[in-house]
Amino acid sequence: MSLGIDLGTSELKAVLLDECGTVVAHAGIRLVISRPQAGWSEQDPENWWQACLAALQQLRQSQPDAYSRVRCIGLSGQMHGAVLLDQANRVLRPAILWDDSRAIAQAQWLHQEHPEFSEITGSLPMAGLTAPKLLWIKQYEPQVFSDISCVLSPKDYLRLRLTGERVSDMSDAAGTLWLDVRKRDWFEPMVQACGLQLSQLPRLVEGSAAAAGLNAEAAGQLGLRRQLLVAGGGGDNPVSAVGIGAIDAGHGFITLGTSAAIVAITGHVAGNPASAVHSFCHALPQRWYTMGAMLAGASCLRWVTNLLGQENEQTLLQMVEAGLPQTQPVSAAVPLFLPYLAGERTPHNDPLLRGGFMNLGYDSTAATLGYAVLEGVGFGLLDAMHAVHAAGATVGACALVGGGARSNYWAQLLSNIVDREIYTLSGSELSACIGAAKLGFLAYGRGGDLLQSGMPVKERFFPMLAQQPMLQARYQQFRGLLTAAQTLHD
Repeated sequence: MSLGIDLGTSELKAVLLDECGTVVAHAGIRLVISRPQAGWSEQDPENWWQACLAALQQLRQSQPDAYSRVRCIGLSGQMHGAVLLDQANRVLRPAILWDDSRAIAQAQWLHQEHPEFSEITGSLPMAGLTAPKLLWIKQYEPQVFSDISCVLSPKDYLRLRLTGERVSDMSDAAGTLWLDVRKRDWFEPMVQACGLQLSQLPRLVEGSAAAAGLNAEAAGQLGLRRQLLVAGGGGDNPVSAVGIGAIDAGHGFITLGTSAAIVAITGHVAGNPASAVHSFCHALPQRWYTMGAMLAGASCLRWVTNLLGQENEQTLLQMVEAGLPQTQPVSAAVPLFLPYLAGERTPHNDPLLRGGFMNLGYDSTAATLGYAVLEGVGFGLLDAMHAVHAAGATVGACALVGGGARSNYWAQLLSNIVDREIYTLSGSELSACIGAAKLGFLAYGRGGDLLQSGMPVKERFFPMLAQQPMLQARYQQFRGLLTAAQTLHD
């Protein structure tokens, strides 16, 4: 058995995976986000560890025999978070998360001072990435900064608790902005630009390599073998790619969770920093991926569901399906929605951008507002897809993963908008966990055949030609609203 652990933003999930690629059991523990000020997003790393203990205890109780046969662990997690440790590995402050926008000025400063670094690190400096956060700490919390012995990404903090070792992998390290993504090694000039030394960063391994062994304390807490192997693992998007079998150049997928992204696997670095397109290391050696990222994805649907006082997202989706059937073109009177509730990354790189509805009228209903949100997220993904294409990556038929993939209506709408086949997968909500468990097997010397096996296709969706003229016109209107939205914070 391999144990795959995925530290998400809203939930920690864990699976037991056998050597045939079958999920024997899975468990999940919800997590909460602290937002002490506008634009801030933090979590206490101790809560991650307690969630990990609770999830693994569930697996141990539900499948004691399978749990006893665990021989390796793989890790996946939310990227770009900053976990700050002192010399004794004590956490100095709450972790600053990927969607935190406090470091806007620091990101701008890094770009102004070192514009040439973006081609090396694979991305423009952005407030959400790790490096600018450390400059913010240096400026506003100098005592904390002076006490930093090591900076870890979120899933690597779990590894620290499991093994006592400070280790990261290439894919998560790429998301810090401190990695030379071609050489797959720390880029010392950027590290120093943030006031840090290489000694304050973790040791690097590939995601499929052995990173460390389970220490005695964690083994006792978890009821697992001491020195059980822990793999390098990776960031949530590249590890999800491993989970669904997107491992070779030309493979691509759309993830529609709290955030959203379009990911294209490449055999070389293919970024477009000017359009906020990332080129990061894959969780497998000698592979990279090009990504266009949105800061708000399916969370927009959750937001509008609460705003409209609906019982849950499914209730609102049923209203949308009944009121705006996809056999008919959308009326020009339906509102438009800008999905920038947390700012935007690709292609605008503007964390201060905010969302909104336009074209509201007395005839606007919960159904039309719900539809506008689904469509607006789709238009945002189309913006990101255009930017990814401009970077030189190719995107063909796309798997759709994440919570948004549960809606066939949304999947069909996305197919209509991006004008290509979209397909959903059975079990894709566990793709990051499964990918992590696969990486665990690889580090253990098993499971090479599991890499080529993806997940069973649940349903396929193809563009509906009758919908396209209206959607293309609405997309142009959507793009025309950007300038007005930008003026609200200039």
